[in-house]
Amino acid sequence: MGSLVGEGRSNFHIVCIPYPAQGHIKPMFQLAKLLHAQGFHITFVLTKYNHRRLLRSRGPNAGDGLERFKFETIRDGLPPSDADVTQDIPTLCQAVMTNFLDPFKSLLRKLNNDSSTGSPGPVTCIISDSVMPFTLDAAREIGNVPLIWLWTASVCGFLGYSQYRPLFDKGIVPFQDSAFLTNGSLEETVDWIPESLKDIQLKYIPSFIRTTDKDDIMFNFLLHCVETTAKSSAPVIFNSFDSFEKDVLLDVSNLVSGPIYTVGPLDFMADTTLEDPATKSLGSNLWKEDSKCLRWLDSKKPNSVILVSFGSIATITNENLLEFAWGLANSNQFFLWVLRPDLVNGEKSVIPNEFLMEIKERGLITSWCDQETVLKHPSLGGYLTHCGWNSTLDTICGGVPVLCWPFFAEQQTNCWFSCGKWGIGLEIDGNVSRTEVEKQVRKLMVSDQGKGILSNAKKWKKLAEKSVENECGSSYMNFNKLVNDVLLPMKQFGK
Repeated sequence: MGSLVGEGRSNFHIVCIPYPAQGHIKPMFQLAKLLHAQGFHITFVLTKYNHRRLLRSRGPNAGDGLERFKFETIRDGLPPSDADVTQDIPTLCQAVMTNFLDPFKSLLRKLNNDSSTGSPGPVTCIISDSVMPFTLDAAREIGNVPLIWLWTASVCGFLGYSQYRPLFDKGIVPFQDSAFLTNGSLEETVDWIPESLKDIQLKYIPSFIRTTDKDDIMFNFLLHCVETTAKSSAPVIFNSFDSFEKDVLLDVSNLVSGPIYTVGPLDFMADTTLEDPATKSLGSNLWKEDSKCLRWLDSKKPNSVILVSFGSIATITNENLLEFAWGLANSNQFFLWVLRPDLVNGEKSVIPNEFLMEIKERGLITSWCDQETVLKHPSLGGYLTHCGWNSTLDTICGGVPVLCWPFFAEQQTNCWFSCGKWGIGLEIDGNVSRTEVEKQVRKLMVSDQGKGILSNAKKWKKLAEKSVENECGSSYMNFNKLVNDVLLPMKQFGK
């Protein structure tokens, strides 16, 4: 899948706009780099807030981009802040619905009217995160620019969100009162569900159903985003691969009006197909990465270390933190723990000195790491995770089994599939206790059951690798179809 700049694609101008959070920026960035390697000009849109974070984490030249790969920024309309954290998600979603349309239209007009030397010309196509639904209106209002959706989460998550409308219409959501949290309502099995979600309980449907407010921001936001994506007839890209979510893809294809292209895992695609070192090294992490942990891992035996990380958004209570800490300590396993500065709700993470003394020979704590590289390290034998989709794919690419402690959104659905359908994990109860953490860590790392789960993870890794193989891999071929059947017919649009 070499670069095709010579075939005249450099004046083909693609604008990529992710939702402004790390977990969404990463897959959009990988897709943008793959399209850039095909000769297309990329304008990658960040909020001013996240652009500042990128420069702080990757250096002042990180925003320069490359030839044919440029960054642009738009304002998010939220109060100014230089904090190095993910912004409050409900507030950000509200801003997406109310603040983003006009700045984005202004940017499109600027790009269309740019006559400077080296300009790629007017915008040919927009690739938009599905949870940035205002882009559909922007595309129509700025001359009906063709638009493609990228759903950055799991296909099973998309299918889970698609149940929001029937849950609302049947009067199940919103719940009448907060008793649903304790009276067993969430244990009920959904009986009208598509085949690939058969026997799923309400607690594994994406978590924004857990509300008593018909005007709940997150429930209505995701309902709107998924229905906009499904009904718009625009093509939809999924960061997954056919064999991994085969049955789910069949169900989703019956819901989505436009064609579907599974082109993941995008990290594997990038590793396999990108050849230019400058393109490969172009990064999107908003936190500074700690490389010292890789040297620490080098000193450990194969499959002996468990990674502990809850991604870029999840937060926990200080009580949860202590239960995880002492559960890890009591398991007597080696572990690498990623503790973001903002992990604990409203305060800094505080680890007791006695815990640090207890684990000094077995544990390493860091603030952020290159997760893809860490999970591919031979010493990794498990991953205690919040089940975000990037993390789930990273475990698949690394062939690493998981302990699932889902936080919110479709992470609950990913957990259900990981433990029940894909056979790559075990679940930790939401009311986390050190006793259960110790038990489940040991079960994953040293028991016969854990060895079976590890074997399943290795099998999925081989299938993921096969999906991106040149010429014959399903994701490789789907990416080529996306370029040849969708993008190239738009070639004359921007002229």
